[in-house]
Amino acid sequence: MNCFLLVARLRRSSAALASPRLEHGLLAVTAAALVGGSVAHFCDAAGLADLLWGLGTVSAVVPAVGWVLVALRRGHAGVDLIAVLALGGTLAVGEYLAGALIALMLATGRTLEETAQRRASHDLHALLTHAPRSARRRTDDGVVRVPLGEVAAGDALVVGPGEVVPVDGRVESAEAVLDESVLTGEPLQVTRHRDEAARSGAVNAGGAFDLRATATEQDSTYAGIVRLAQQAGAESAPVVRLADRYAAWFLPLALATAALAWLVSGSAVRAVAVLVVATPCPLLLAAPVAVVSGLSRASRRGVVVRDGGALENLGRARTLLLDKTGTLTVGRPSVLDVVAAPGHMPTEVLRTAASLDQFSPHVLAQAIVDTARTRRLELSEPTEVTEEPGRGARGLVKGHRVFIGRVDAAQTRPTWAKAVDNRALLDGATVAWLAVDEHLAGAVLLRDPLRLDAPHAVRRLRSAGIERLVMLTGDRAATAQEVAAVLGLDGVRAELGPADKVAAVRDERRHAVTVMVGDGVNDAPALAAADIGVAMGARGSTASSEAADIVLTTDRVDRLADAVVIAQRSRRIAVQSALGGMLLSLAAMAAAALGLVQPAVGALLQEGIDVAVILNALRALRAGRAEHVVLAPATEALIHRFAAEHDDLQEVLQAVRAAADRLAGVPEPSALASVEEAHRLLTERLLPHEYAEEHQLYPALAPALGGPESTETMSRAHTEIGRLSRRIATHLQLAQANGGMTPEQLDDLRSCLYGLNTVLRLHFAQEEESYFSLAP
Repeated sequence: MNCFLLVARLRRSSAALASPRLEHGLLAVTAAALVGGSVAHFCDAAGLADLLWGLGTVSAVVPAVGWVLVALRRGHAGVDLIAVLALGGTLAVGEYLAGALIALMLATGRTLEETAQRRASHDLHALLTHAPRSARRRTDDGVVRVPLGEVAAGDALVVGPGEVVPVDGRVESAEAVLDESVLTGEPLQVTRHRDEAARSGAVNAGGAFDLRATATEQDSTYAGIVRLAQQAGAESAPVVRLADRYAAWFLPLALATAALAWLVSGSAVRAVAVLVVATPCPLLLAAPVAVVSGLSRASRRGVVVRDGGALENLGRARTLLLDKTGTLTVGRPSVLDVVAAPGHMPTEVLRTAASLDQFSPHVLAQAIVDTARTRRLELSEPTEVTEEPGRGARGLVKGHRVFIGRVDAAQTRPTWAKAVDNRALLDGATVAWLAVDEHLAGAVLLRDPLRLDAPHAVRRLRSAGIERLVMLTGDRAATAQEVAAVLGLDGVRAELGPADKVAAVRDERRHAVTVMVGDGVNDAPALAAADIGVAMGARGSTASSEAADIVLTTDRVDRLADAVVIAQRSRRIAVQSALGGMLLSLAAMAAAALGLVQPAVGALLQEGIDVAVILNALRALRAGRAEHVVLAPATEALIHRFAAEHDDLQEVLQAVRAAADRLAGVPEPSALASVEEAHRLLTERLLPHEYAEEHQLYPALAPALGGPESTETMSRAHTEIGRLSRRIATHLQLAQANGGMTPEQLDDLRSCLYGLNTVLRLHFAQEEESYFSLAP
């Protein structure tokens, strides 16, 4: 009865796993036979009970023999061989109840684990869907659309707006604006000038351009990505079941014990009794129960694991490879800073830029508009808006002619604009220039920011036993190195194409069990090549999700750390359950060999062992101590509130930085006004925010983090922020008393402003990664 209840639970738990019809059918038949026979037995219909149990036993013998033969052809014998011998033995000596129990255990274990062999059949539907089927070829009669297979190297092609570059080629127009995120994973568009290469798979994000084909369809970049994913998936070795690894020594021991018992006693029944109690139900069920429990636990954390083999393998992983864009970074640009020209204010620059960009579909324009709305800026309705793809937008805003976008690099720049160029280079940012009435008025710097939860995830992965963390990215080396330095990664490999990533994965696999994490179509081959592929499925491509063993359904990379902890705990419990059950089985085998246990009693004894072992395996359903911190709903609400305030307070940080910049060199008359405006924002908005954090958020976090000491360093930062703010206030009082700022004030005041800006940015970053990342 305990077995029946357990099987019912396991059938529900394993419903999410894709099992062949054979395993599902066998599980249903054996369960029905055991239940039907039990009902008949309790109704005193012994003959009918034996018949039903016998049918259940026979139904398992044929497929079990097939599984054994397949395993033997591969050069190893697993737990199924003991089950086949036990099934045959129970039929031979008429112990049908024992046979039905063994059949059910075998069917359930196979159902739970069948998907461990699916690595070679990853679905590449999304890759193939994105691939172009035709191209526009320029001929003497005009532009005609032809099948892609007819395109030859040297053909003149035209790529229209929004179309996918059909084959590798060379740009023959003045320039081409391309979205190469499918190939590199980077969200920012790139400009390819005349005679530069354009790769197939990139999307034309600008106007139509001419392309001279340099390769055929089969020799082009995108077709190579599809082939890489197919080859990498096909060459990945199937996962060896945990049960089969233990069966390597348990099987010969059980057979030797049964043979010795028969030889010494001359009783076949005694040998069958040994095989019955030796039937590795702890292996057939205990390990899968722990793994399925781990799968269930992981799904609650937003981690979908495709099969138990992947979870087992994740528990052994020691190397983790991560894509940058969309995995460690947000995957879309956001405003890093707003710089205003002399005589303008950063807030007005952002307001004007966002007003014009309201109707633009460009990814940078959307980021600017989103930032302005987050800061609650009132946008104006633009008129006469035109947009030049790859350049920017023009229009009228409040009667002024406004332009936002790229400007000619050869154009003469004022000193402040040159400083913006230098900062963009240092920060790895893109610049959107704002011109009002044909004069540069400011600039918006945009960058793909680091995920708030990425540093926290890296720390937890290391604590979970991941020994090597390496970034693989198609981005520039300088940008990649900066991200890696912030996160403390062990290595960086930048400017990689899909083939390079696959090669890097294969190289790491030679040294340790390797996990690859990514989110783009370009990551799909690398995910398929790794021991465990993990896709950021919340916003990632369908192709990466289909090529992965594990999909993170929430947009948080720290859920991977949860998955590693769950996998390790599930595997540990599975090993405990399997070894504990086998030790008990060894004791029972010794008793059966001495004639102290008959087959039917042995089946019941084995059932008792199974129940004890499986109850232990079910511990994997519960949360372990190392899993994610659980917060009270009120604390989560506070975190979300203060996280939103951080976004709103970016305007204050920019005002502090702008005031410091105005004091450089010979201060302008407006410099004092900038400092006064920065101090007003500090007093009215930032300092009340810090006070509320100190007295509301930190006390609420203390219980979950282990006590008030956990927030002491952040409290010290609050003290420093207050000290610098008071120092700035004192400088303003001196300036008012002296009728303006004196030269001897400038160095200290500028130092205070720059220092406060730095402390605030560091403090915000620390809070966001240490505290705000805890809330889902």
